[in-house]
Amino acid sequence: MGTEGGGITVRRALELPGLRGGLPEVVAGEDRLERAVRWVHAGEVPHIAKLLKGGELLLTTGYGLGTRPAEQRAFVRTLAERDIAALVVELGQRFTRLPAALVETARATGLPLVQLHREVPFVAVTEEIHTEIVNGHYALLQRAEDVHRRCTEALLGGGGVPQLLTILADFCANPVLLETADGRLLYAAGPGPEGADPLQVWEGLRGPHRAEPPPAGALLVDVPGGGAGASGVRARLVLLPVGAPLAPVHRIAAERAAGTVAVVLMQARQEEELAARGRGDFLTDLAEGRVRAGDAPAQARVLGFRPGDGPLLPVVMRVGDALSPAGGWAVLARAVGEELASVGVPVLLGVRPVEGRVPVLVGLRSAADRVPVADRVAAALRAGAERAGMIRPGARPPVVVVGVPGDWASASAGLRHAAETATAAQGLTDRPWYDARRLDIDLLLWRLRDHPDLAAFVDRALGPLREHDRRAKPPLLPTLETYLAHAGRKAETARELHLNRQTLYNRLARIGELLNTDLDDPHTVLALSLALRARRHVD
Repeated sequence: MGTEGGGITVRRALELPGLRGGLPEVVAGEDRLERAVRWVHAGEVPHIAKLLKGGELLLTTGYGLGTRPAEQRAFVRTLAERDIAALVVELGQRFTRLPAALVETARATGLPLVQLHREVPFVAVTEEIHTEIVNGHYALLQRAEDVHRRCTEALLGGGGVPQLLTILADFCANPVLLETADGRLLYAAGPGPEGADPLQVWEGLRGPHRAEPPPAGALLVDVPGGGAGASGVRARLVLLPVGAPLAPVHRIAAERAAGTVAVVLMQARQEEELAARGRGDFLTDLAEGRVRAGDAPAQARVLGFRPGDGPLLPVVMRVGDALSPAGGWAVLARAVGEELASVGVPVLLGVRPVEGRVPVLVGLRSAADRVPVADRVAAALRAGAERAGMIRPGARPPVVVVGVPGDWASASAGLRHAAETATAAQGLTDRPWYDARRLDIDLLLWRLRDHPDLAAFVDRALGPLREHDRRAKPPLLPTLETYLAHAGRKAETARELHLNRQTLYNRLARIGELLNTDLDDPHTVLALSLALRARRHVD
């Protein structure tokens, strides 16, 4: 059986034809035959331990072991201190049986000791084991190269660092994290023990001890290119052994992946986008219930969010489907972050490019601060979007939806509600921000957008009016929409439409005639209001 390190085990070496032909008998260290054999060495000198580096399988006929028990004990002890894989002694030329001092010392030190009852050609044994070791190393390199190939294909297919880290984490069956050169977390991928969030793992094992050596068994691999200082380190991959031990093949794969990550990070501000996407992933996981409310504060602290004891305000900005930041999501994250810095409250800002969303969690001093803080946060979000080139002439600006303040459990539901509502609010009359609670009807209608009954309802309620507007001028739907928005107040409706009152009365009469209904009837007004709101989702 091979080893993860690319060599073979002592047990496997004894099973190969060369040593098996010598009728090997294990007389000490039988419980340690899974030790890895890094190389094979043959020799007959007393101080051969000085020539070894550790991990060797030593072949000897026994001439260098010494004649006195003290010499034999010292010989075995020095080999054990060198941490060789095993000592194999061929009987016949020097010993017909191994001395008791040799066997006792091997058992005491835990060194596997094997005696061969038949003569074997050491050259053939060495060549056979070395071939097996080289083949094992080649197989490891092939596995690591496969990870590198998958990372490269993901990159060429448009994938970014999160996808590359996920590939590496899946291969290692452990969390993989990307830090800046000074130890600030950029992104985390892969599950922790029993599905624990990787942010928790990083905080527990790595976060508080960034200046210290990594935890036992962890791997740190530098990502080169453009870093500050003489080292040229731009970032660092951290592999934490919480799901399974890490093997040398995982280091090889991480070193291959680090080169691909370096290529991605060479693009401007990729670290900023990664950090923003990492925060966006956390806020989305919180909204979707994948982060427990009790665990959320600690994970948020890892991301730099310390809101204090006040309530949390969920906010979501939804980018129009036709818009994208002129300079990429890193530009948007930076611009919005700089604008939010002037608001004067704790803010956790993330980006979700796939959904076109910018989720935000704001720390309030009290629930009474909701409206004034929402005004400032919404203004900052829009200002940042404008700086990033997302508010363009003729295009609808991003929609900002504000939820209800509360604790971490409420923030989870509030972020989810605000995200859905921001999608449902696309196409509404532009406002600085929308209260999520006041758009529940729009959200319900948006969820029913693919149901044929909703389209049928809109057609029954507004069909004649829509047919009129397709054939005649002026269109009457905007008049009805404005009239209902002002709750039937004709003077306000006329002012907004820039009409004299008689013209408005004539239009309303024509609308009532076409729809064969009374615009003063409350049930009619409700049905028409719902149909107008549903029209955005079914047209």
